[in-house]
Amino acid sequence: MNNRLHPRLWRESTLHWAQAIAAYIVEQDPDREVYTCESGITPSGTVHFGNLREIITVSAVGHALKALGKKTTVLFVWDDFDRYRKVPANVEASFSQYIGQPVSKIPDPCGSHKSYAMHFEQAFEHSLKEFAIDGSFVYQSERYESGLYDDLMIHALAHRTEIARIILSHMTQKSKDTRGITEEIFINSYYPIQVYSKHTGTDETEILGVEKESLITYRCIRTNAVEQFDLRTDRRAKLRWKVDWAMRWKYEGVVFEPAGHDHASPGSSFDVSSDIARNVFGCEPPFLAEFKFVGIQGQGGKMSGSKGNAISPAQLLEIFEPEILAWQYFRKSPDQQFQIALDSETIRLYDEFDRSVAGIKAGTASPSAHYALTLAGADTIPDNPIPFRQAVAFGQLTQWDPERVNSLRVELGETFNPESVLRRLLRAKAWLEKYNPDEMIHLRTSVNQEQFTKLSDESRAHIEALRQILTERKYTSLHELEALLYEIPKIPESSEKENAARQKEFFKDVYRLLIDKDRGPRLATFLWVIGTPKIIPLLSL
Repeated sequence: MNNRLHPRLWRESTLHWAQAIAAYIVEQDPDREVYTCESGITPSGTVHFGNLREIITVSAVGHALKALGKKTTVLFVWDDFDRYRKVPANVEASFSQYIGQPVSKIPDPCGSHKSYAMHFEQAFEHSLKEFAIDGSFVYQSERYESGLYDDLMIHALAHRTEIARIILSHMTQKSKDTRGITEEIFINSYYPIQVYSKHTGTDETEILGVEKESLITYRCIRTNAVEQFDLRTDRRAKLRWKVDWAMRWKYEGVVFEPAGHDHASPGSSFDVSSDIARNVFGCEPPFLAEFKFVGIQGQGGKMSGSKGNAISPAQLLEIFEPEILAWQYFRKSPDQQFQIALDSETIRLYDEFDRSVAGIKAGTASPSAHYALTLAGADTIPDNPIPFRQAVAFGQLTQWDPERVNSLRVELGETFNPESVLRRLLRAKAWLEKYNPDEMIHLRTSVNQEQFTKLSDESRAHIEALRQILTERKYTSLHELEALLYEIPKIPESSEKENAARQKEFFKDVYRLLIDKDRGPRLATFLWVIGTPKIIPLLSL
């Protein structure tokens, strides 16, 4: 059976992609006692929002299986017994001394956690608490060191030549030649485990032989010391990656697992591990969905925790409500590549999300869209939230004070939910100051003489009229001020379209004089909140 799921499975279905996958799994394997869905991440550095796609994909399918009445387990596996391969850019270079050791045995670079692995694991786990995601974390270091995998490791050692032949069968001749592999030598010298040296703690070791099933003799390459140990009592060995993957499927009874292109493409890790699972461990590999790359709009290249260029979910939660961030993943099927926007598209995304949630409550959302939003927890969000654009504008005008924003809401007659101000105001502030500083509004501290010289006589008259209105306080409410602003450039004999163009130019002139931009927050609101003592001097010709 080819267990790699093709995108047409959900493209041709009216169901949400997770529902389509779950239905197919149950159809193909209807009598399983427990449906275990799994994902695996190595905490070699910052666990980024690309990894979040793997977690959300497996969570969504697990949720759909439960909805079908199946007993389901969702496991998030930390591969923290893997070797430390390289030092990320955001970790001290001195950590190169630990390369080759298990990431669970390396000290925390910040000194606040038990280990390097735990530092990155707990940061990610803390972020996941913000989402409506169910699942249990599994730590491979604990499982190996507790002896849970002993029997399966010994089984793999007993079938090492068979595993070697499977690995060779997936190599091209060119690959064998490039790596200098002679098949007979490879088969005779191959061992499906790697040993961490007692002397250096690293995997720079050479296995010399196996006796009585579990007695391993190895040489430490750095020290040249030869040692024998029993892997049942001195647990410093782990299965190599492709064997480890197959072993986990056997041990956990995994029925579904997502994977990125590097592991899921034809001829890659999944195919090798599938053959090992069937022919060595006697189990069927899980159904696999390949997921595509998730990026940040405007950021080139692939993210990597080990490269130090990763953005964590915690950083994105400074900008996005957890429901909105999760929704971006749930609504895209695994085969769809997408980007998360931190630029002006963020405003559009919030607007789209708000419309979609309103569609749920109005009963107009499609079943698939409804399911994605429900998975994200969007159905629990209060009605009529403050638009993100207004949160950005009002926040700047009120120095990010939620009480002042809500007071402004009352003055303006706005009907957005006051609770939403608390959810969005600080996120709007972070979006503006961290990622879009060019969009920030700064009131000038001196007259813009250069701009004044560019004004026509008519435009100067309009500015002077505005100054007089503000000086003489010819209004008693924000609505009156707004009406007066629109009247200043208006010519009664002109058409509505012509007057709209004149009003637009007038507002543009005012913004340039006040904030050096062509546009800004709603002008009447801006003038009302900033106050005449600061505004009038900047309008003086």
